[in-house]
Amino acid sequence: MKKIVFSILLASLALNGCQTGKPTLKVFSWGAYIDETVIEAFEEEYDCVVIYDMFESNEAMYTKLLSGEKYDVLVPSDYMVQRLIEEDRLKTLIFAKLPNASGIISSLKGWGFDPQNTYSVPYFWGNVGLIYNTTIVNEEDLNQGWEILRNTTYKGQIYVYDSERDAFMVALKALGFSANTKIQAQLDAAYDWLETLDNTMNPVYATDDVIDNMIQGNKAIAMVYSGDAAYITMENPDMAYYVPEQGTNFWIDNMVISKNTKVSDLAHKWINFMLDPEVAELNSVYVGYSSPIQSVFENLKETEFEGLNAYSPRFDHPKDEVFKYDETIKKIISDLWVKVKAN
Repeated sequence: MKKIVFSILLASLALNGCQTGKPTLKVFSWGAYIDETVIEAFEEEYDCVVIYDMFESNEAMYTKLLSGEKYDVLVPSDYMVQRLIEEDRLKTLIFAKLPNASGIISSLKGWGFDPQNTYSVPYFWGNVGLIYNTTIVNEEDLNQGWEILRNTTYKGQIYVYDSERDAFMVALKALGFSANTKIQAQLDAAYDWLETLDNTMNPVYATDDVIDNMIQGNKAIAMVYSGDAAYITMENPDMAYYVPEQGTNFWIDNMVISKNTKVSDLAHKWINFMLDPEVAELNSVYVGYSSPIQSVFENLKETEFEGLNAYSPRFDHPKDEVFKYDETIKKIISDLWVKVKAN
């Protein structure tokens, strides 16, 4: 409901802005990924209008770009940043216009998808794990790692995130393979793993709706992003977050500027505004995801999110990986995922 009301509000603001003739900034980001008041504050400070559209996956975002839709600022994940760079779709950032970038956690800089952060700066970061109901799930079963998703004790009691890349990551890690494997036999084995899960566990495939459902305790276990887990555990004390030792996806969602933007200066102001410590704290508290700003992250993990491991995702586990973009592998995984769900 919060997201629906938010969307209506943004549409209304955009319509009003078109009637004023003020400069307009189009932002394309994940659903429920910002404190609504931040948009209003930015519009007031820079006397502009923000059109804020939302997507549920990197792939959905990319498809909309291919349709011809144009945006000024995007918030893609790491591997999608890599793709957009390779396709020459992004504008080089001017860091002289981003003074607040100096506060970014150093460990979030210099990753392989954009080694010099030439095109991107972090917005939120985290990993993928399992949220579980401590009153239902036997703690010893967590030792099974990702394999708990196929433990028939919990048949009909799990949510699987409806993301082909994340689903295959889980299967590959459960089997001891790299999340970025290019070996067909390993991808086929992951498909078999997911097909067995689908056939034996009666999973519900979900996206953002998993948040409210787990807060309400509708299932025992769900595959979720760490920030969603932090929010869920704050709302329902029976819930806890676990990341399997088999490894997971460590991800960074980033702010980038489209190469075709006609309001580059305003786009830089938006990114710098999001990196302001006060704004970054508002956003992090609102959505539950880990802030990329060092001072904000350190403060919130000791205050608002004290004791919540989901807000402090691990950085250095040897089996955790950042996704890499590969068009051939993407096509294979996409086709196999369709088959899993069709079965």
